[in-house]
Amino acid sequence: MLRSLKEIEKYQLNATDGDLGTVADFFLDDEHWAIRYLVVDTGGFLEGRQVLISPISFRRADWATRCFHLALTMDRIRNSPSVDMARPVSRQHERDYHRYYGYPTYWGSSGIWRLDSEPSALAMLSWDETMDAASGEPADDVHLRSVGELRGYRIQGTDDDIGHVDDFIVDDVTWEVRYLVLDTSNWWFGKKVLVAPRWAKDISWEERKVTVGLSREAIENSPEWDPSAEVNRDYETRLYDHYGRRAYWLRGGPADSEPAPPGAKPRPEPAEPDIR
Repeated sequence: MLRSLKEIEKYQLNATDGDLGTVADFFLDDEHWAIRYLVVDTGGFLEGRQVLISPISFRRADWATRCFHLALTMDRIRNSPSVDMARPVSRQHERDYHRYYGYPTYWGSSGIWRLDSEPSALAMLSWDETMDAASGEPADDVHLRSVGELRGYRIQGTDDDIGHVDDFIVDDVTWEVRYLVLDTSNWWFGKKVLVAPRWAKDISWEERKVTVGLSREAIENSPEWDPSAEVNRDYETRLYDHYGRRAYWLRGGPADSEPAPPGAKPRPEPAEPDIR
């Protein structure tokens, strides 16, 4: 199922032996467009220190009670590597984090979570120093940014400013970011629209700007998103049809980052579409 990150903020996290705290932010991988860590406000526990929790640690997500149940003890979390939440997370810190918890690294292959699409697959494996070394990534390489920082970044289209980033829509199993929520209230009386992150051409951290390969007119005429409604397959189909792009759930055809060729017809949807 697709969910808004704003909805997930303030969810409770429970360790195996106590209440850890609540979700305060997220760290997003701007290369694969996936949520790698939840930033947890521990409140009285750890004297208010914030900690990173990977979806790899989840035993179960209880969406009805707005709670994530972790396969970690409070002591295990207490002694986890510290992180400066005001700075981007370096690859070296991630290595320390994964080594501490005994998790294999998610990087080093083309998959979202190494060779799998779900973080739970990595929970069945263990840290492998040789596999990490084989990835060849420098220790100071930075791929992670705070979602809280990204909110408010302005959106630059191919011909003009369009609005600003207001939220993110994620797959609640893979934690892949499916859409950026654009607030266009400066132009169209509060209209909110969705664009796929693969349509983004560039992110400038210095200018606080995301450049997308879409015109202002195309976005203005795109299907409006209602924050109170579920992002379902019908809406997604209308969105991709509007932009003439191949939907991510279809097999074959042009990549969803590029317009479909003139006259192209979408392939039929698989019998069991990847939607939850």
